[in-house]
Amino acid sequence: MEIQIAEGQNLEKALRQFRRKVQRAGILADMRKNRRYSKPSEAKRRKAKAAERRRIRSARRREQRS
Repeated sequence: MEIQIAEGQNLEKALRQFRRKVQRAGILADMRKNRRYSKPSEAKRRKAKAAERRRIRSARRREQRS
């Protein structure tokens, strides 16, 4: 990530821009996820759980629309 700081630009504002860019890129989330090794079975279980949450959420949205 890179932020161009203009002459006389507030450093705190530039830092907020940097943090926003990092958050949007998903770098911190990726770092937290890869902080420690997870066994393939744990990764599969985590993916299945996330898919189930997405399925339930989409079913709930479909229900609200009708």
